[in-house]
Amino acid sequence: MATYEYRCPDCGRFDMHLPIGTAAAAYECPACHRPSRRVFSSPYLSRVSSVVAAGLTREEQSREAPEVVTSVPPKRRRQPPPHPALPRLPRP
Repeated sequence: MATYEYRCPDCGRFDMHLPIGTAAAAYECPACHRPSRRVFSSPYLSRVSSVVAAGLTREEQSREAPEVVTSVPPKRRRQPPPHPALPRLPRP
């Protein structure tokens, strides 16, 4: 199954899951039943979070111009988060 995107003039964009190669140029909107035109878009670009999109952009840029590292970064010690029950314990 593939995801095809359509745009209704009244309701906006919606996705349809159809077998590969069976998408029509127009499809009926599930909300208002008007004919909607198929929209060709890049896959998954509108469906990823900003963090993932930033990581993908950085990865693509590193293919052409990788970052040059001159030394090993210092190791940071991470403190574990305090246990939520600790504030409720009796204090001496």
